[in-house]
Amino acid sequence: MPLQIRPELPTDADAIARLTTAAFLNASHASHTEAYIVNALRRAGQLTVSLVAQDGATLVGHVAVSPVAISSGAAGWHGLGPLSVVPPRQGRGIGAQLMRAALDALRRQGAAGCVVLGEPAYYGRFGFAARPGLVLPGVPPEYFQALAFDGACPAGTVRYHDAFNATS
Repeated sequence: MPLQIRPELPTDADAIARLTTAAFLNASHASHTEAYIVNALRRAGQLTVSLVAQDGATLVGHVAVSPVAISSGAAGWHGLGPLSVVPPRQGRGIGAQLMRAALDALRRQGAAGCVVLGEPAYYGRFGFAARPGLVLPGVPPEYFQALAFDGACPAGTVRYHDAFNATS
């Protein structure tokens, strides 16, 4: 049975938390609060896109997308992440399938663009690039990247939802 990418269901929340925790367990760059962030975004009604990768009856990946605020007032921008794949399945294209599906969903919803904090070589494959003038305070600029869907990339300081401060 092929891998299925689908919107999360209410019954998926616990499995998403488990797979997210496992995905980031040994990641040196991780805050190890990624599962808490997804749960807090869900509780706040801030998951613009929440997709799972399902193999048979097992969830093997998840991607969350939520609105971001830009100091210039640019509207329709979202932040992608966390993006999680269970460790035994990492490096096999599941994350890439989730990325493409999430970006397609944002485009269908009429979003202006998307930002991501992550590895430039990985996210660059999907069209993301560091954009001068669009900043996330406290992170190296090459790791904060944006993808405009239609038109120019705005300038300003980006702020993620308060759910990104969740610690439990």
